[in-house]
Amino acid sequence: MIEQKLLLVDDQPANLVSLEAVLEEDGRTLLKAESGQDALKILLKEDIALVLLDVQMPGMDGFEVAELMRQRKDTQTIPIIFVTAISKEKKYVFKGYQAGAVDYLFKPLDPLILKSKVNFFLQLDRQRRELQAKLKEAQAHRAAYEAEKRNRGGQG
Repeated sequence: MIEQKLLLVDDQPANLVSLEAVLEEDGRTLLKAESGQDALKILLKEDIALVLLDVQMPGMDGFEVAELMRQRKDTQTIPIIFVTAISKEKKYVFKGYQAGAVDYLFKPLDPLILKSKVNFFLQLDRQRRELQAKLKEAQAHRAAYEAEKRNRGGQG
């Protein structure tokens, strides 16, 4: 089984504990960050499958983190689910999607909905990783075949 890493970003430690309680499962590593800067540091070091990102944070808000993620080749395709308590206005939701969100959840979070959405994106991540592994394997077989063909060609 592929170990998947989720990054939970919220400036309120209690919210991180709540997310962790709902999302903790075998095969998952939950990494936590209490600021946008901490989140970006983790993203540079770890292979993250999904980010749950609070919108309202001091310093760098969730929108800024998402925009910076979308600018980097190695983080631009990581799905982001925005989690917010106050930004229910359409303009903020739209801004979230513009910044690269794949979904937007409002606090208080419904644990069933949260689990369902997270499971969906983790399933997509597993499928992507399996496809990448198969592609790599196929490329290795082809390279071996091409090398064998060249070696036989040189003997004739």
